[in-house]
Amino acid sequence: MGDTNSTSGAKIPNHVAIIMDGNGRWAQSRGLPRLAGHRAGTENLRRIITASVEFGIKYLTIYAFSTENWGRPKDEVQGLMHILEDVIDKELKELHKEGVQLRHIGRLERLGPKLHKKVLNAIELTKENDRLVLNVAFNYGGRDEIVCAIQKMIQAGVKPEEVDIALVDNYLFTSGTPDPDLIIRTSGELRVSNFLIWQSAYSEWYVTPTYWPDFNKEHYRRALDAYAQRDRRFGSLSQNP
Repeated sequence: MGDTNSTSGAKIPNHVAIIMDGNGRWAQSRGLPRLAGHRAGTENLRRIITASVEFGIKYLTIYAFSTENWGRPKDEVQGLMHILEDVIDKELKELHKEGVQLRHIGRLERLGPKLHKKVLNAIELTKENDRLVLNVAFNYGGRDEIVCAIQKMIQAGVKPEEVDIALVDNYLFTSGTPDPDLIIRTSGELRVSNFLIWQSAYSEWYVTPTYWPDFNKEHYRRALDAYAQRDRRFGSLSQNP
């Protein structure tokens, strides 16, 4: 990539996944309610999607709401649902115009009927877009994903000897999506947090202390530059001299 939006290295990840952490602490550090942090984080997502397109990323997966997040205070959970609905209402038209394909990973069953329908409509509207695939992990958990895949294989009558890595891949929520090359976690926490635990077996990780609402295009560029310097061996010996 030779334009001003390029990173210093030519090795651009095909798939970037982000754990968007630190919204609540960002708000609390400013004397604001936690939901104000979630709204600020949502506003920042729009900028990072745009930057992903500029950097040449083809797949972007964001961790928006985990299966464990249901345990948070009721008003915070309800607020997060409203935020997701607002994002669909306000951003869908522009995302579609920019060629972003929206996909959902996780379970939609616990969402209210109205929100459930809006998510499905957004997926249907953008399904032919191919400039950037945006996977939204909402009501998602890595362990739950694997359990769901096993359940589906049993229901399909899959025999034990037929089970291999490729078959499991096909039964995951991310079926058809390449594994993430780079996973970025904001806010400095050193945890996987039940995110893409099957798919991230050989992903490169980049952790920054920056809270998600403050994670800007320059921070993103630094993460991509750090990735470009990595020697990915996938369990084998280095290919570099």
